[in-house]
Amino acid sequence: MLDPSLLNERIEELEQGLKRRNVGLEVVSNVKSLSQRRKSLIKSVEALKAARNQGATLVAQLKAKAKTDALAGTQAEEKILENRKLGDEIKIADQELESVSEQLTELALHLPNIPHEGVPSGTSAEDNQLVKSWGTPRTISEPISDHVSLGLKHKILDFERAALLSGARFSLLMGAGAQLSRALAQFMLDHHTIKRGYQEVNPPLLVNRKTMTGTGNLPKFEQDLFKTQLEDKELFLIPTAEVSLTNIYADTIMDGSELPVRLTAHTACFRSEAGSYGKDVRGLIRQHQFEKVELVKFTKQEDSFQELEAMVQDAEAILEALELPYRRLLLCSGDMGFSATKTYDLEVWIPSQNTYREISSCSNCVDFQSRRAGIRYRDRPEDKPKFAHTLNGSGLAIGRTLVAVLENGQQADGSIGLPVALTPYLVKFLETTSNSKGPGRLEKRGEQIFIVS
Repeated sequence: MLDPSLLNERIEELEQGLKRRNVGLEVVSNVKSLSQRRKSLIKSVEALKAARNQGATLVAQLKAKAKTDALAGTQAEEKILENRKLGDEIKIADQELESVSEQLTELALHLPNIPHEGVPSGTSAEDNQLVKSWGTPRTISEPISDHVSLGLKHKILDFERAALLSGARFSLLMGAGAQLSRALAQFMLDHHTIKRGYQEVNPPLLVNRKTMTGTGNLPKFEQDLFKTQLEDKELFLIPTAEVSLTNIYADTIMDGSELPVRLTAHTACFRSEAGSYGKDVRGLIRQHQFEKVELVKFTKQEDSFQELEAMVQDAEAILEALELPYRRLLLCSGDMGFSATKTYDLEVWIPSQNTYREISSCSNCVDFQSRRAGIRYRDRPEDKPKFAHTLNGSGLAIGRTLVAVLENGQQADGSIGLPVALTPYLVKFLETTSNSKGPGRLEKRGEQIFIVS
């Protein structure tokens, strides 16, 4: 949620920020109208209450005087009646003020975060800025196969059976495919916890409405979420572990000396992905259920942008270790997520599409989520609590990483060479009975493991 001062005292700053976010003028006009009405009502209520207080003082004086002056007694009764009328007016004004405040709060819950001054203005991905490129895509013999063809050939992906189980946009990873997915997740978790100092968490996958609201997923994006239909319990399937991790500290005052707090989790994620996405519907690029290793940070206000740069580097280190070419983009104001004030996207090279595709998004939300969730800190016991800054990012999306590994590793002989960094995580599967049967086997050649038929 935005700083209330933006909706009340800094309305022009809010208007400029929302325009950069491409929020409609009608919404901005509604905010200004409600804000002005709220200010007017506050002044009216304060004036009415002041008049009532003055009247009460005068009544007390007149009653004291009435002991010797009959006229004062009459005047006191008249003033009491006037004060009762003032009380009725105050009650009506208070009710209207409460209604307008509720409308403004509800509208505020639908307003996105304001872009950081360093974020370029724009309306779409075409306005994003290239910050960095790493690695050179290797030359692959024609024809280049996509991950779906590779997965079907080696019988490590099965979409037809997944559709029988659940419908479209679900997948089955079989044999070496499932083992590769597990290895990727373990490799990422080990990297973030052992080398980067994140604390691993295994959070709930089902959360309540308050938790979803805390990160900005509700109320605006309810149509994109899966939720239970139980009569006595409304729960939502998380679209990302960011939801669970960020709300661990909801309604909490943290010790500033313990910040930054860095958390990571490997979870399934669930998104309805409403709408049509063309070729992305094929394969693992855009699924209703997918896995991701998430990164979340809680920082002091003055440290969050430095910590954002570090988080992006944490995600980049995974791609570099896996020897996957990628690029980093600074997103424009119109392409950022709802809660973010500044976002970097990492895009990995996908040979079959001859382009880079998003594999990680790292954002600083400053105090936007912490205001909604009540996440605060103080450096000393006597200090007034401050809202913490929250950050989140993918480190990385497992399915899309698997896509990149398969496609970038395809060989002329039909096998798939897997990154050497994964060898310690896959070598344990080589001697298993399941690996000796049928296609999609793992085979070690020197220091590298291949998927072979």
